Amino acid sequence: MTRCSILFAALLAGPAFAQDAVPTASVADAPICTDRPTKSNFACTVPKGLVQIEADGFTWLNNTAGGNRTDQLLFSNPTVKYGLTDSSDIQLNWVPFTRVRTGDAVGNVSTQSGIGDATVRFKRRLTGPEGDFQLAVLPFVKLPTAPTGIGNGKVEGGMAVPINISVPNGWTVTLGPQLDVLADSDGQGRHLGATGLVNVAKQIGKFTIYNEIWTSQNFDPAGTVQQYSYDTALVWLPHPTLQFDIGVNIGLNRNTPAIVSYVGVSTRF
Repeated sequence: MTRCSILFAALLAGPAFAQDAVPTASVADAPICTDRPTKSNFACTVPKGLVQIEADGFTWLNNTAGGNRTDQLLFSNPTVKYGLTDSSDIQLNWVPFTRVRTGDAVGNVSTQSGIGDATVRFKRRLTGPEGDFQLAVLPFVKLPTAPTGIGNGKVEGGMAVPINISVPNGWTVTLGPQLDVLADSDGQGRHLGATGLVNVAKQIGKFTIYNEIWTSQNFDPAGTVQQYSYDTALVWLPHPTLQFDIGVNIGLNRNTPAIVSYVGVSTRF
């Protein structure tokens, strides 16, 4: 999996509006519950028959390694969701435009622009609509719509298991185990990857603050790629069906993009 495709996979997820009980959004009048910001997911699903859009205004990635600097901009990066039942929804994520700029130690610069990969996800909540513990399964498949150099040109997929636990005084703890089936870096086969995270969120009025530790283990036959990041974000909910967010992911080792910053908006109708 290329660095760019790792970024796209990481951007697909993030938790929602934290409240005294874990949000489920299983009825139309419930507050919006999203899979953003940060990299974790909520077990909630979009109410049956409703549409939800979660999108970045922009995302900026910066990474420096071995004398090379990479800057990447993603524009919009929307996820469109549709509620199938009271406990399941279907989701489509696609990056309509991204630009990657790479410079080396001697001053050579290259720029590539184009569309990103598309990802289809299905979420099924396994627990009841009320309660302090929520669990869902979230299988997904990535379709190689991005050109070479932005994506790796391979179909990939996996399964995430969002776990949300509500604790008193507006705190929510989220766990995010995930198993991936990834293309080998030489393009000749496939291998497994694993992702894990712990996310702690605190609601303060109409605002929610998120802090998260995330890791990805890519067991490529050519060599395991380990990534670690600290992610933090702030959400504002001015209306029950409208959410704004801003966040930053900070890489904790050389294999992880040093900085990923973004702003976003989500709405439901």
